[in-house]
Amino acid sequence: MQKIVECVPNFSEGHDLALIEQITSSIAQVEGVTLLDVDPGADTNRTVVTFVGEPEAAVEAAFQGIKRASQLIDMRKHTGAHARMGATDVCPFIPVSNMTMEECAELSRKLGKRVGSELNIPVYLYEYSATTPERENLANIRAGEYEGLSEKLKNPQWKPDFGKAEFNAKSGATVMGARKFLIAYNVNLNTRDTKKATDIALEIREAGRNARDPETNKFIRDEHGEPVKRPGTLKAVKAVGWYIDEYNMAQISMNLVDMEVTPFHIAFDEVVKQADLRGLRVSGSELVGLIPLTAMLEAGKHYLKKQNSSTAVSNAELIRIAIQSMGLNEIAPFNPQERIIEYQLGSKDEKNLVDMGVTDFVDELASDSPAPGGGSVSALASTMAAGLTNMVGVLTYGKKGYEDHWDEIEALSNQAQSLKDTFLFLVDEDTRSFNNVMTAIRLPKDSPEQQADRLQALQEATIYSAEIPLKVMRHSLEIMQLAKRMAEIGNQNSLSDAGVAVLQARAGLEGAALNVLINIPGIDDKSIVASFKQEVSELRAQSTALSDQVLSDMNTKLLTPNA
Repeated sequence: MQKIVECVPNFSEGHDLALIEQITSSIAQVEGVTLLDVDPGADTNRTVVTFVGEPEAAVEAAFQGIKRASQLIDMRKHTGAHARMGATDVCPFIPVSNMTMEECAELSRKLGKRVGSELNIPVYLYEYSATTPERENLANIRAGEYEGLSEKLKNPQWKPDFGKAEFNAKSGATVMGARKFLIAYNVNLNTRDTKKATDIALEIREAGRNARDPETNKFIRDEHGEPVKRPGTLKAVKAVGWYIDEYNMAQISMNLVDMEVTPFHIAFDEVVKQADLRGLRVSGSELVGLIPLTAMLEAGKHYLKKQNSSTAVSNAELIRIAIQSMGLNEIAPFNPQERIIEYQLGSKDEKNLVDMGVTDFVDELASDSPAPGGGSVSALASTMAAGLTNMVGVLTYGKKGYEDHWDEIEALSNQAQSLKDTFLFLVDEDTRSFNNVMTAIRLPKDSPEQQADRLQALQEATIYSAEIPLKVMRHSLEIMQLAKRMAEIGNQNSLSDAGVAVLQARAGLEGAALNVLINIPGIDDKSIVASFKQEVSELRAQSTALSDQVLSDMNTKLLTPNA
């Protein structure tokens, strides 16, 4: 699974669009990142930029943006309504896919060190990157803003985490860190009454509302005369009720500051509950900005579980269920390719084999191009085996007579679904690995240095070209094991499908074995060659024994069904 991080630098310029474009261009030109949003504010004189990408690329893009801002923005001339202390005021990293918070914190430290040393800008770390509890809160660090920074740097307590404790009059200071992903989400009501929407917002937001005495209906106050708060029903949620003239409806507008604590589908369900208690109806909802793929998949699974249906379906189906269940299409069409962060990162120009129809794929296979070839076909064979295995599970889950195995069937199906996605990736990765070998072969070899570089690149590419089919072999054996168990406890009307899954996976494994072996002669490291040969032999032996057993048992059942 690809590592994806979001970065949201805030630059202290909101008027000069040409200047802002220079900064964002320096970010967008870094390979491996996608610029998602540029939001300039005139009153705040501040621009919020959002981009996503692979970790190293994101760090490089952030540095280029900060560097350009330091060249173009002069804080000595800056005024604005928003608190700020530098040309690049704040620059957080947010985990999106396959990233931990600590990994994001490490990215902020890496960037901070470079900004401090190369740009001579003092850098402070905040939130999950903070070095002291006092620095976790951004407001504490930014207290005094740019105007008080010169004196602040003289205080040993406020020595920057990176860079010298010297006032940079032009660029000020920058705050970096790691924080959680924030989802901006609105739920639509079948009313135009703002008071009713506000009532629901107060009920659900974490801050809650002022508590009332149930007998007198008066506000309850503490010993200091301050109102006592009654917490809301949703943690890590900020909410307001408002009326949107453009939509002619009231909404509950929420910021979900920790989607692990309160996912957006749970927030939706709670608004539905509260609306029903007040005689209102939720008619749909809308996401503001983009959302991680995991959030959409978890929402889809949530609503399938509520239907007592299997969750072992494709990502596309989970996303469809989420969109339909939450009414995300009510105000405007919800296009997953445009609204899901991971899908935004996909190359617009890359031609993937798995996106082709069957006819186009076979025509491409039959052409004079050396790739795709047997490696991609082997991965595709095991992809179909995974699909069949999952199908048996879906046709078993919820079916009478198999109740004792529903939980295990669901787990097996989800494993098969995950392996199916892995195989789909390997279909194209096998072709890409072959192309990498050809690229290495074409490298220049005019000098001894070029020859050495070419040889190293060729060795690395050849080893990787053997590793890909080896992965296909390992995962093919996993699918055979899953299909075997499905044949034992799954819907017996689909017994033949489980058998075909075993045969397809074995074909994928054997085909992948040939592709490992054909690459081995090009590998100079004898220890790697020996390791690869041994694993190929072991996987083949396990595959043969397992498939022979499954097919023998299956033929017995099919030939003597009443025995």
